[in-house]
Amino acid sequence: MDAAGTETGAAAPAVLAPRRAPRPRADALRNRERIVSAAREMFVQFGPEVPFDEIARRAGVGNATLYRHFPDRPSLVHEVVVAVLSRTCDRAMGAAAEEADTFAAVRRFVHAAADERTGALCPMISGSFDEEHPELIEGRDRLEAAVAALIERAQSAGRMRADVGVGDLMIAISQLTRPLPGSACLSNDTFVHRHLELFLDGLEAPARSELPGRAATLEDLRGPKTH
Repeated sequence: MDAAGTETGAAAPAVLAPRRAPRPRADALRNRERIVSAAREMFVQFGPEVPFDEIARRAGVGNATLYRHFPDRPSLVHEVVVAVLSRTCDRAMGAAAEEADTFAAVRRFVHAAADERTGALCPMISGSFDEEHPELIEGRDRLEAAVAALIERAQSAGRMRADVGVGDLMIAISQLTRPLPGSACLSNDTFVHRHLELFLDGLEAPARSELPGRAATLEDLRGPKTH
C-alpha cells in the first residue's frame, strides 16, 4: 500500500469491449434470398395465402429454415414488398444511367417494372401489413424519387408530355400487371408488354389529346390515411 492506503501494483480492471452481433453466414443469406424470391413468385401466381411449405419447397429449403428467417406471414410479406420496391428502384436508376435518350429510359423502366409484377402483389398490402413501417416508407420514397427523376428528365427534354406524373406511370404498370378476377395470373403475360407500348405511345410528346383532371401522385395511390 502507498501512503494514501491504496494498493500499488494491482492490475487495472479489464474493460470489456462491446460484443458485436455476429454477421449472418453466407449460406444463411443465400437461403433468405431464395425464400424471398420463391415467395414473390408464388404470391404472384397463387396469392398471399400460399402455404409456407410450398414456398419452402420452391426455395429448396426446409420448413424450419423458412420459419427461422420468417416466423410469420406478415414478416415474409413485408420482406417481399421491400425487395420489390428496392429492385424496381434499381431498375429506374439503371435506366436513367444507361439510356442517353430520356424517353427511352422511361420506356425501359416501365417494361422492367412490369416484369416485377407489382400489380399482382397489391393484394398482399392489406390486413395486418404495416404500411407505415420505416423500411417500407424509405423504399417508397426512394422509388418515387427515382421515377420522378426519370419523368422530369424526359419532360425537360421535350420528349414526354408535361401533364403526367409518377402516379400515372405506376397506376398503369399496376393495372396492366394485376390479374383479372378468375383468370390465371400468368396467362396475361403475353399481352402486358404489348399494351404497355400502347400506353407509352400516349406518353410521348407532343401530346395528341388533353387529359382530364390532374396528374396522379403516389399519395393518390396510397389513399387517405386512417388512424
